Amino acid sequence: MTTPEAESFAELIADCAAIPAELRASEQNLPGPRAATPWEVDDATFAQVSSLEEYV
Repeated sequence: MTTPEAESFAELIADCAAIPAELRASEQNLPGPRAATPWEVDDATFAQVSSLEEYV
């Protein structure tokens, strides 16, 4: 089974609007926002770029 390509934006929108509601994603499926995990640069990571100024 193949799906024909939409030939216009109107046809594409109509195709998308025809998707049954039970198959559409709902906002209830999305997790809520969370705080970003704080991070720090450790000595090993800093040592990798400490001489970067020589290359720039």
